[in-house]
Amino acid sequence: APSPTTAVPYTSVKCIDIRKNHHKTKWLTPWGRNPCEKLKDFDEAVSRQIEANDIVFAVHVPLPKKEMSPWFQFMLFIMQLDIAFKMDNDLKENAEITLDVSLAYRDDEFDDWEEIAHAIEIRKLKCTFGSPKTLESEGRHYDCDFLPFMEIGSVAHKYYLINIRLPVNERKGINVGIGEIKDIRLVGIHQNGGFTKVWFAMKTFLTPSILIIMVWYWRRITLMTRAPVLLEKVIFALGISMTFINIPVEWFSIGFDWTWMLLFGDIRQGIFYAMLLSFWIIFCGEHMMDQNERNRLSGYWKQVGPIAVGSFCLFIFDMCERGVQLKNPFYSIWTTEVGTELAMAFIIVAGICLCLYFLFLCFMVFQVFRNISGKQSSLPAMSKARRLHYEGLIFRFKFLMLITLACAAMTVIFFIVSQVTEGHWKWGDITIQVNSAFFTGIYGMWNLYVFALMFLYAPSHKNYGEDQSNGDLGVNSGEELQLTTTITHVDGPTEVYKLARKEAQE
Repeated sequence: APSPTTAVPYTSVKCIDIRKNHHKTKWLTPWGRNPCEKLKDFDEAVSRQIEANDIVFAVHVPLPKKEMSPWFQFMLFIMQLDIAFKMDNDLKENAEITLDVSLAYRDDEFDDWEEIAHAIEIRKLKCTFGSPKTLESEGRHYDCDFLPFMEIGSVAHKYYLINIRLPVNERKGINVGIGEIKDIRLVGIHQNGGFTKVWFAMKTFLTPSILIIMVWYWRRITLMTRAPVLLEKVIFALGISMTFINIPVEWFSIGFDWTWMLLFGDIRQGIFYAMLLSFWIIFCGEHMMDQNERNRLSGYWKQVGPIAVGSFCLFIFDMCERGVQLKNPFYSIWTTEVGTELAMAFIIVAGICLCLYFLFLCFMVFQVFRNISGKQSSLPAMSKARRLHYEGLIFRFKFLMLITLACAAMTVIFFIVSQVTEGHWKWGDITIQVNSAFFTGIYGMWNLYVFALMFLYAPSHKNYGEDQSNGDLGVNSGEELQLTTTITHVDGPTEVYKLARKEAQE
């Protein structure tokens, strides 16, 4: 697949708005049918006695002779200001710029522009000047950070128009002390259509395969005369969350203007993360031989509770950003000091917690390995056929545990990298290039892992006869029940699980 996203730079065109009262009904377009009257630079505006309030920065998306497509899925815009140094118009400390912004669309070059959103936004300017502030340095540009500008969750139309005004009101101190702005440049980021098609194809192919294995798995469990154990229920719940993230509802975004798809995708991914992290804790805990609190979800509240709290915080954070953007696409939590600190704190804390979780999981897996290895000491007493049977079981179980650790490590890395990638435009100094192989690989890995779990952990319907079981181990019938795989078994879904269970009871 091609790379997931493309960044397109746009330079705004300075249009003259000479109408009285600046009616919002008229849109100023930089080119095409009825283009606006343009200014080359602000020196021309001064010579023609055109005020700052009469200048509109217009950006047409996309560039000439191109069209936007619903396959692009979303549009994210970052703003960069070109501010020149002037002795008599210096940039103030902690300067704030007020933007009067409007967004419109049309699907035909001869149609009128239709408004999508209008807002008055304030952005903090974070600029540095590398030279001494003397007369010789006049005209040199400040080095300013990127500013978050706009995000919309669907690209349903062919053409978009952005009009930006910088209203000046000296009495109220609006746009005073922001330096001499020469240009406004935008960077538009959207998903690649080719990547979207590969992504949709994967989802469409994987959904039925996980659904089929889920039906087969649950049918296997219902055939048992005993009730499902906790591990079986959790694996089934994991399958449901995987199916939820798989269902390709994104196909509808091609025909409908569903701006909430980004938020919906985040919620789906959050539910899957919470389920996957909880599953790994319960999976290891149920195979721990020194743990007597078994087969009850209440025994895991200390481990699963923080995951639930973290997921809820993630949801609130997302609602504060993408939830508000459904009404106002120009809103960003990164625009305020408190919002930036909260967002940064959230990402850092989430990353640290995930790393600690992974270390805790490694510790649990180590304990399970140690206990299973201790259990292997009883294998030489068995007949050759039965010993080989259990050696094979234990080897497969250890292999699954190592795959679990690898899957956990990749998931933690994916979460941290995706957060940094999403945020790097807003921070301005950290850049990580993530290619499509990473996204599709992690997604495929999750599906394979869930598929393998349901396949390997479906209860066995085979019946080892009494002659095969008794005598081999020299145990009484009460202990023998712990190692058979008959349908009437009451304890657990796999023989390794039963081995562990027996040890705990002893």
